[in-house]
Amino acid sequence: MVTLRAFLALLTGFVTMIVLVAAATAVLRRFTPGWAGEPGRPGPGYVVVNLGCSFLAAAAGGYVTAIVADGNPLYHVLVLGIIVLVLAALSALQSRGRQPIWYQLALVAAAPLGVLAGGLVRLQILGIL
Repeated sequence: MVTLRAFLALLTGFVTMIVLVAAATAVLRRFTPGWAGEPGRPGPGYVVVNLGCSFLAAAAGGYVTAIVADGNPLYHVLVLGIIVLVLAALSALQSRGRQPIWYQLALVAAAPLGVLAGGLVRLQILGIL
């Protein structure tokens, strides 16, 4: 039962991130189609908003993971952060050459830092930190 709860904590946090990023992407494409810029050269507005949305979605995912986690929420948040880091790095490797390297590195860093920030906020609310 503990393993199932840990899996559910990670799954709900990850799904939260995916849903929020998908929603933000849809809204950006709908209302600001010109911000994306040319393929491989994202515009400055798009970069700022995309990095911010990615960070906030990851923070929400970390927060939700800490809520659902049974036992030590920090452990679950750190595991989700590692999973997100690995997936973001694989995505950056897959899309290398299509976007500037600094932008790919910023995206790789934003997600795990957001997960950690969201988890720490939840721990602060619980009085653990």
